[in-house]
Amino acid sequence: MDILDKIIAHKKAEIAEKSSLEPVKLLEKSIYYDSQVVSMKKYIKREDKTGIIAEFKRKSPSKGDININASVEAVTIGYMQAGASALSILTDREFFGGKNEDLTMARKFNFCPILRKDFIIDEYQIIEAKSIGADCILLIAAALDPKRLKELASFSKSLGMEVLMEVHDAQELDASINEYLDLIGVNNRSLKTFEVSLDTSYDLVDRIPSGFVKISESGISQPETLIDLKKAGFEGFLIGENFMKSSRPHQAALNFMNAYRKLIKEIQPIVNLK
Repeated sequence: MDILDKIIAHKKAEIAEKSSLEPVKLLEKSIYYDSQVVSMKKYIKREDKTGIIAEFKRKSPSKGDININASVEAVTIGYMQAGASALSILTDREFFGGKNEDLTMARKFNFCPILRKDFIIDEYQIIEAKSIGADCILLIAAALDPKRLKELASFSKSLGMEVLMEVHDAQELDASINEYLDLIGVNNRSLKTFEVSLDTSYDLVDRIPSGFVKISESGISQPETLIDLKKAGFEGFLIGENFMKSSRPHQAALNFMNAYRKLIKEIQPIVNLK
């Protein structure tokens, strides 16, 4: 049983327990449930932003503890002030040390798109995502068969939320792509081996139809890499661990984004000449 199988098995039990304690009708009474969604698709494309989806993550199965005591308020406000386009908040408790309250706290202090980063396998979790203040959900192609993924994406759209589908290879991409998706992310980290290779992004970028916002995820540690990924056709970049492993993630994010903006300015005249 690999880590993804363990996570999905745990999610099934978790959903059964949660839905009995907090039924859908209760979730629908949240102050966030009927609020207007902030479009991640639009924010990623904004020229005054960096295209970076900055992630708040306390730990992971592959790295163990990353930054257990980080403040959601300080880090997420700092991320947005640094120039991030959006936030990604881990809400899985068992494997990533997150919780729903982390996302609600981020929502309270930030007007920006927020991605609920979790292992979504059921409509209940999408309703829950809306109730805690998320604008966008993650659907992982490796965790869902294509028919189920499409059903969940369609349900999310019916609530007005956007959908980021994550793939790891061409087979997942070709099988799972559907009209209800907004963004497609290529995860450079294998869920089976945890090995990271940016070649995964470069190999898949041209296979993603132009109607979807293209995101490269994981393994990005240098601002120069963003330039290369942007040239290849990516519009957004999900970065978490590189910031979170610092004692001051928001400062690490600011330094990274400033360096990236400087590189953009340097190459801009060259790009314009072309």
